[in-house]
Amino acid sequence: MLNSVRYIVIFSIFFLSGCDIEKAKVLDDNFTNTKIGTIQDKKLVKVIEKKKKEPKPEITPKQDLKKYSAYKKQNNKTLNKKDKFVEILAPVVVSVYNKLQNKYEAVKIDIENNKNTDEIEKLKKEYKAKNNIELLHAIKPHPISIVLAQSAIESAWLTSRFAKEANNIFGVWSFKKDEPRIAASGLRGDKTIYLKKYNSFQESVEDYYKSVAKSWAYKELRYMRTQTNNPDILLPYFRMYSEKRDEYVAVLKKVLDYNKFDRFDVKD
Repeated sequence: MLNSVRYIVIFSIFFLSGCDIEKAKVLDDNFTNTKIGTIQDKKLVKVIEKKKKEPKPEITPKQDLKKYSAYKKQNNKTLNKKDKFVEILAPVVVSVYNKLQNKYEAVKIDIENNKNTDEIEKLKKEYKAKNNIELLHAIKPHPISIVLAQSAIESAWLTSRFAKEANNIFGVWSFKKDEPRIAASGLRGDKTIYLKKYNSFQESVEDYYKSVAKSWAYKELRYMRTQTNNPDILLPYFRMYSEKRDEYVAVLKKVLDYNKFDRFDVKD
């Protein structure tokens, strides 16, 4: 009964004022303590903009940041957290994706024509591929939209300590004492957790793709991404990325869809 009254009051205020009510969707506080563990504020707020705000121009891989820069200058706008995330990271991910896609196409042609066999063998060792088919599966990149959604979650839109101090935007752990890394503030049981430290966001994105290309956990994903670029089909194959499994996949989809990250993708 109380809820019904509350909804009536809210509807009345909205109807009488003739204005939009700003809405926000908040992720569950339970979405913490994952294997990645880089969400410091334990929640990710997604705000629906008010009606009268000027629309932001879309970015495409070819346009990069030109439209956003012009928009910011023309309207004297200070970019919010999400705008900054897109401005900084989108062109980086697009660049790495295009580089890997071109490499995939070149290797595919070499294999079909039985050329550069020595180079192909070196790549097999690099990617731990048993044969040519596995090598192609490993090199083929998955959609840009998924990469952006994951990095938004794991780096809290580039605001996490690991993103700021280590350029680590995917919460990648370090298990080697001799590599650059930083310690997490909390413990996992009685053990200190370390995360890799990168020289740049680009290096972080490249290492992320390489990790997915080699890990046993993503063997099915590697095959499926040679069949389709549809993020809705590929997202379930990322359930092993977090201890939250299916809940993590659901959050990925919400972030991807809400922010329209699929506008960066190469369509099938």
